[in-house]
Amino acid sequence: MNALDVSRWQFGITTVYHFVLVPLTIGLAPMIAIMQTVWHKTGNEQWLRATKFFGKLFLINFALGVATGIVQEFQFGMNWSEYSRFVADVFGAPLALEGLVAFFLESTFIGLWIFGWERLPRKVHLACIWLAAIGVNASAYFIIAANSWMQHPVGVVWDDERGRPAMNDFFAVVTNNTTLAAFPHVIAGAWLTAATFVAGIGCWWMARNSWRARKLRASEEVPVSISPSHVGATADQLDDDAKKLWRPVTRFALWMTIVAGVAVIISGDFQAQIMFKQQPMKMAAAESLCETETGASFSVLSIGRQNNCDNIEHVIQIPKMLSFLADHTFDSEVKGVNELQEQYQKAFNTPGQNYAPNLFVTYWGFRAMITWAAGSALLALAGLWLTRGKRVVGSRKFGLFALWMIPTPFLANGSGWIFTEMGRQPWVVAPNWEDDLDPLRISMMVQDGVSNHVAGTVLTSLIVFTLLYGALGVVWFMLQRRYVIEGPATYDARPPGHSDGDDSDEPTQLSFAY
Repeated sequence: MNALDVSRWQFGITTVYHFVLVPLTIGLAPMIAIMQTVWHKTGNEQWLRATKFFGKLFLINFALGVATGIVQEFQFGMNWSEYSRFVADVFGAPLALEGLVAFFLESTFIGLWIFGWERLPRKVHLACIWLAAIGVNASAYFIIAANSWMQHPVGVVWDDERGRPAMNDFFAVVTNNTTLAAFPHVIAGAWLTAATFVAGIGCWWMARNSWRARKLRASEEVPVSISPSHVGATADQLDDDAKKLWRPVTRFALWMTIVAGVAVIISGDFQAQIMFKQQPMKMAAAESLCETETGASFSVLSIGRQNNCDNIEHVIQIPKMLSFLADHTFDSEVKGVNELQEQYQKAFNTPGQNYAPNLFVTYWGFRAMITWAAGSALLALAGLWLTRGKRVVGSRKFGLFALWMIPTPFLANGSGWIFTEMGRQPWVVAPNWEDDLDPLRISMMVQDGVSNHVAGTVLTSLIVFTLLYGALGVVWFMLQRRYVIEGPATYDARPPGHSDGDDSDEPTQLSFAY
């Protein structure tokens, strides 16, 4: 492999790993804020326990997300210096706002929230988690604005003196229609991830508590290692936890899963229509549609090598559905890979250049995104049915099933980003065919953006980062597992400022604050 291939692998691996953490952070922050708001309004101490419990899991995820995200900035300068020089005048503003406004907002108020339980008035403390949640989502917006400019450059003119695009309309950059389509889809995906995470854990805990209560009533020995926070609990206490803590929190998360899932579908449909106009090659590759068709069918399953258009057979298709997805009419024309290839070669006067992305990755990445997201829907529908009325989840098998469904939205998010970024290839900045811009200049191919490195140097850093990220992944999983199994501490139900007259050493803030 040459320096380009290794640099692409490194950026892909580190980015996909980082984005495992991002959706949970984006979605869990407002969910925790809602939990704390419910406690603030109702005084129900079970919602306080839920707030602190999921707050611990959120902070673990946030800390590792920050650590892995920093690496991305170094890669821009070291592995992709030509690309960084090309987009410098455009990316400077949104990335500066992401750092100066969004990141400082979220990090400052997360710190106040962690250590302010006993030090801040309740309303001020509640405002801290809401401001942190706003900061997290604002950070996502500015990052998506920068990424969307690569998908559809706007708000720039060509600077002949410096040989690169110069931003002349900041408002156009941050209100790019690609941004306005992508942001709701990303946020909805993040909510889906966080809601599935909370619901999966809640279903598992309901099942565990119900099982333990049944065993206790049957006078059978129950392993106390199931939860250190429930050692010595009676059957009635376990049932009470299942009904008053886990059932309302889980149903809240299950309903949020449904709402987020609907939002993902609606925003995804809107984003697809824009992509059919702005990046028709990406959408043709997503269907392995080689020839232009009127009333094009949606491919459910294709076979063949799919590395080019010579060996693809569509086995299962939905008639005219692809045309409907393109513009909500069943008889519209959808351009195929071969025609677009000729169009691009003619426009750029580059005979022999392949402008199609990897059909296999794009085709199956799109379908993986949809298939994995179905796991969240399955959990939500089954969980709402099992907890209807005043029921709680009592099946240990369903509790384990709920845990197994937690990774599905993470995989759906990762597959979606792989499809988005791989589908843009071979462009790192895709040409804008719609606006009054020169696509010959205001675009960049991937091979033109890489630094002039020796492949061995980049390969060394790729190996180091892969091993380091693997170790961090183990740490992340073990910490999450530890605190999920430990469960909400009983002393977390004690409201801030409350004293029962003892000299307990129980912490007044989150248990790993020191």
